[in-house]
Amino acid sequence: MQREARRTEPQKEKSRSRELYEWVQALVCSVLAVVVVFTFGIRLIGVDGHSMLPTLQDGDRLLVLNSMLCGRYEPGDIVVLRKESFLPTPIVKRVIAVEGQVVDIDFASGTVFVDGKPLQEAYINERTFTEEGTVFPLTVPEGSVFIMGDNRNHSTDSRDARLGTIDRRYIIGRAVFLALPGPDAGTGVRDYGRIGGIG
Repeated sequence: MQREARRTEPQKEKSRSRELYEWVQALVCSVLAVVVVFTFGIRLIGVDGHSMLPTLQDGDRLLVLNSMLCGRYEPGDIVVLRKESFLPTPIVKRVIAVEGQVVDIDFASGTVFVDGKPLQEAYINERTFTEEGTVFPLTVPEGSVFIMGDNRNHSTDSRDARLGTIDRRYIIGRAVFLALPGPDAGTGVRDYGRIGGIG
């Protein structure tokens, strides 16, 4: 009887050690998976400024799908880019046109045209009346996109000759989800009703 008790004690210890090892292994694998996903797959990036009102506001936190996983960018996509020669921090804007498309803006009426057709832009804060130096009509070069903020008259974007069309290599990724809303400028309250799909 004593011999059997002696035999089962080491077996219990072995079993406990194995369970602990498996638990630590699962934890390490989970942490590594999260690190890999957030390094190569998705990122959490904050909106800084008011150029994307009313769609996005200052302080919003976006889940951004890495550009390696995005494939092609389409008009209407909200993208995050970094062009350090222009601005050292990430910029959040909307793709208006892609390579080969022709962009024209009638600043008198505030209408944006792509390939001769006026855009139906329910997402903008106001029509486009502000010129910033880019000459129109403009054909978007190969490998580039034309971007604009939704708050058109308070946005520095591809209309600014210093920024111009954006080489896709400057794009960090596409915003796919509003993870956390920023506080409302007027009330300071976070509107969780805005959480959801982007674009």
